[in-house]
Amino acid sequence: MTSSKINPKVDEFLSKAKKWKVEYEKLRNIILDCELTEEFKWMHPCYTFENKNIVLIHGFKEYCALLFHKGSLLKDTHRILIQQTENVQAARQIRFTNVQEILEMETILKAYINEAIEVEKAGLEVEFKKHTEYIIPEEFQNKLDEIPALKTAFEALTPGRQRAYLLYFAGPKQSKTRVSRVEKYIQKILDGKGLND
Repeated sequence: MTSSKINPKVDEFLSKAKKWKVEYEKLRNIILDCELTEEFKWMHPCYTFENKNIVLIHGFKEYCALLFHKGSLLKDTHRILIQQTENVQAARQIRFTNVQEILEMETILKAYINEAIEVEKAGLEVEFKKHTEYIIPEEFQNKLDEIPALKTAFEALTPGRQRAYLLYFAGPKQSKTRVSRVEKYIQKILDGKGLND
């Protein structure tokens, strides 16, 4: 490791890790070699450059991963970045199932981390889809047409709250489930509240 400061909260996180401990430690060493600042955000080791998030280490049941906050802006010459879900716009992961994979990819990982730092230095930003670009499910559109106050209340919500509702309403495959979701949240929208408020 270089002169990068290690964060005691990350030490504590690693000491308590039951799964992926060896993988986390190796990823940490690789990242710290890239001169990033180690922080602890969202209950995970997070690495920043000039207070901008670059990469985060996290684990799941089947794999652990490096999450690049602006991964969609990386060239991904090795085709290893994964978009977690279709609604994730900026972040991308590189997934691992054992420490050997990390060891074999160390040089590539450092290149990706350094590219992510350059993206930040250049001030590049991810262009997010506007909430108006999301499809309004027919079941919700019918209610908006039927209840003018609902349309007014929905349009008064923040773009993030509108997006959350549209994604939630559009989720189910069956129309009756979409209808039931819309019905359940009409009053909340009329009250000016978001899906999770």
